[in-house]
Amino acid sequence: MFQEEFAQRLTAKPGENLYCRLSVNTQLLARVQQLMKVGKNNFRPPPKVDSRVVRIEPRNPPPPVNFVEWDGMVRLCFNRKNKTLRAVLTSKSVLKLLEKNYRTFHALKNIPLPEGVDLAYMKAKVEETLQSVDMTESRSSKLDVDDFLVLLNAFNQRNIRFS
Repeated sequence: MFQEEFAQRLTAKPGENLYCRLSVNTQLLARVQQLMKVGKNNFRPPPKVDSRVVRIEPRNPPPPVNFVEWDGMVRLCFNRKNKTLRAVLTSKSVLKLLEKNYRTFHALKNIPLPEGVDLAYMKAKVEETLQSVDMTESRSSKLDVDDFLVLLNAFNQRNIRFS
């Protein structure tokens, strides 16, 4: 049993007002379903908010995703959930992070770094990736878990990492 707003965030669907990073992460790892509403008058003393009973059924087996990588991408996408993915992922601060991670990944895997890796290079790579999955104008608030999995896979295929 959770407070009503928290329960609604857990079960929110893409496009709903309460859809957030919590919704995406929870729905990645579990099936979540609201079972019933429990009014505040059922408690003594009555709290100030209503509650809901929620069933959380873990997915077995869990999806084969590096959760640190997943959460890094979802965190960036939901910083400004109503902006386009292109606007969010091509901001200067995000590009700096992605460039640093790109260089680190290549160094750790002993992959030669292409010439001219800078912010402009990373911006072009991010835009190319978004275009390849047709998500340039998509907004985080409208994408479901499967869309985020496709996006993460596309970035990882181009050695772009979020952690």
